Amino acid sequence: MSDPRPIGVFDSGVGGLTVAAAIARALPGESILYLGDTARLPYGTKSADTVARYTERNLDFLAARGVKAVVVACNTASALALPRLAPRLPLWGVVEPGAARAAAASRGRVGVIATEATIRSGAYAAALRALRPELAILSEACPLLVPLVEEGWLDDAVTESVVRRYLAPLVAAEIDTLVLGCTHYPLLAPLIARVAGEGVTLVDSAEAVAARVAADLAASGALAPAGDRHDHVCVTDDAERFAQLARTILGREVLLELVDIGEPRERRTP
Repeated sequence: MSDPRPIGVFDSGVGGLTVAAAIARALPGESILYLGDTARLPYGTKSADTVARYTERNLDFLAARGVKAVVVACNTASALALPRLAPRLPLWGVVEPGAARAAAASRGRVGVIATEATIRSGAYAAALRALRPELAILSEACPLLVPLVEEGWLDDAVTESVVRRYLAPLVAAEIDTLVLGCTHYPLLAPLIARVAGEGVTLVDSAEAVAARVAADLAASGALAPAGDRHDHVCVTDDAERFAQLARTILGREVLLELVDIGEPRERRTP
């Protein structure tokens, strides 16, 4: 058995391409259809209802384009929307794989940085404690980091100042592991690592999610046959910076398709 249809991946912006790149490394024969909902960026400051509505529409769009499965490469959507969905396709989020990797890596004190909505949801803390109840978990909302990444300020004095301010309480608490709880944050990993210090292990969910997708597709016989793989990137707002950052993440030129995904036709939440 095999399935040549692409894997759908979506995020509010460019950050989810870090997950798409990890999937491409783990599954080099798979095609990927990526959707960056740049018109509604950022998700992390929105209400749970709004994030769920956006997620529904993204899933509608990807399903209509014929994907065989979807990776929700957005921590906010994974935390707020996935528990409310009745999925029509195989669906993976990024919170649980990231938490599992952090729980395995930590010596006992875990820091979590994420958007405001993800931190408010408590999703990482709950997932970490389910795996290791004894962990000390410290969380910090970092609302300015996504706009700074989307601006392309990846190694900038302003960005470093913001990162130092956000990480100060976590560094003072002597964390040993830091979860990058937003798919935009790996683009700041060198800067974050420098600020956090040598004794802190950074964890992002991209590789863990890719491994889970590979295992699940193989188990269900849904891997693509050997042949002509292709990637396609859609955005909901035409952004030159998106193309520039995509080129940095993927290591090649990216042709963007501007799409209008509109509003959901209906809600399928329980």
